[in-house]
Amino acid sequence: MLFSRAVRAFPSRHSLAFPRLPSHKFAPVLASKSVRFMSHHGGESTLRPEPDKVLQDIADYVHSYKIDSDLAFETARLCLIDTIGCGLEGLRFPECSKLLGPVVEGTVVPNGTKVPGTNYQLDPIRGAFNIGTIIRWLDFNDCFLAAEWGHPSDNLGAILAVADHLARQGQPLTGCLALLNSYNRVGLDHVVLVKVASTAVVSKMLGLNRDQTIDAVSQAWVDGQSLRTYRHAPNTGPRKSWAAGTRKGEKGLPSVLTAKTWGFYDVLFKGKPFEFQRPYGSYIMENVLFKISYPAEFHAQTAVEAAYIVHDKLKALGKTAEDIKSVRIRTQEAAVRIIDKQGPLDNFADRDHAINYMVAYPLIFGELTSNSYTDESAADPRIDALRAKIYCVEEKKFSVDYHDPEKRFIGNALLVELNDGTVLDEVEVEFPVGHKRRRAEGTPLLMNKFKRHILYHFDETHQKKILDTVSDASSFSKMPVDKFTDLFVKS
Repeated sequence: MLFSRAVRAFPSRHSLAFPRLPSHKFAPVLASKSVRFMSHHGGESTLRPEPDKVLQDIADYVHSYKIDSDLAFETARLCLIDTIGCGLEGLRFPECSKLLGPVVEGTVVPNGTKVPGTNYQLDPIRGAFNIGTIIRWLDFNDCFLAAEWGHPSDNLGAILAVADHLARQGQPLTGCLALLNSYNRVGLDHVVLVKVASTAVVSKMLGLNRDQTIDAVSQAWVDGQSLRTYRHAPNTGPRKSWAAGTRKGEKGLPSVLTAKTWGFYDVLFKGKPFEFQRPYGSYIMENVLFKISYPAEFHAQTAVEAAYIVHDKLKALGKTAEDIKSVRIRTQEAAVRIIDKQGPLDNFADRDHAINYMVAYPLIFGELTSNSYTDESAADPRIDALRAKIYCVEEKKFSVDYHDPEKRFIGNALLVELNDGTVLDEVEVEFPVGHKRRRAEGTPLLMNKFKRHILYHFDETHQKKILDTVSDASSFSKMPVDKFTDLFVKS
């Protein structure tokens, strides 16, 4: 599925104001003359090429591919349930809720998008931003890891906003690019995938044809792409990315990827074309990773699970984290590159992307929750003291298994030495409870997580109504989108 960060419902804000102008009657003559002129001077041809194959493949997938995987549909249902819960949990943090609402306070849009956990009813663009902000705030929703990583449910910011809006108007509404192509290695953030995927899916929802989808997707690729700067030291911050656009007939850019000098490949991807391990299908959705037990960047999920086990071992020995001399983490190459941080951590987002913090906290306290990353929690001097004793080394096997399409493991192993010279047995966890191979174990825990997240917002009667609705997979799949979002509206 093209389900693949940030909330980019459409390609370009400019298309809101500037619909495509009719072709000039002299355009063919001018084009042919300019081609002849440029050819004498070795310049660029102005002939518009056929759309890049990647653009066409995406459009064909959205318009023609039939999903027949029961596993994909069931996983998508769990993604929706979990993501709404994560959004409700994010609302508990003032830093998140203060960003929400209409641009002009008090505005209510007829047939507009409703934002779960609030009483806002907004236009779909602003609605997409609001929903995307709450579901990403705690970095607690699902994930997919490969050469590039991201969060498939991030697309729900755009998709749910538009679907809700269309349903309220009376319409009956009941990703593979990440596998081999590493955007982070060239300094780009993976939110480009959400922008492209959301644009493609929403274009179909809005009734665009195949050619218009190609045009829309080309605009998504050509828009300025986000740098990963805000995810990395020393600039880590809570920013989430977004964009907007519309279906007003904005002309596409057929060779937006392949154009020499000016195309995406040459400008932003070091001249390399995208590689594809498999055709578009349901593989991504079938292999979604759920963050069930810990709100932690996914490369550290198994390290946190191992830290819980070590904490219990220490307790059984009558020891505490203060008795630890050193902690070695064997991990994947991606974790070393992305979340192995030393020195002061400035904020919530800095801490939940630092593996030594995510390991140190449960070693000390025996837990890791959303509140573990606040300034108040981080002020405990024992955390930084233990962080300084934690170091990472790459384990080649973990890196290989990480990229293996039949495994997609996220292995970590903790080796703890105590001040008295005792070395505890190494604790190794290859894949977390949210992995496909632990789905039977993980699904009940995922529903318990959802129950915790709705507990804060609704009374017992309404909680039961929500749980009964989402637990009946058959009727849930037939439920109109607007009736679903109405379940989570705050009065």
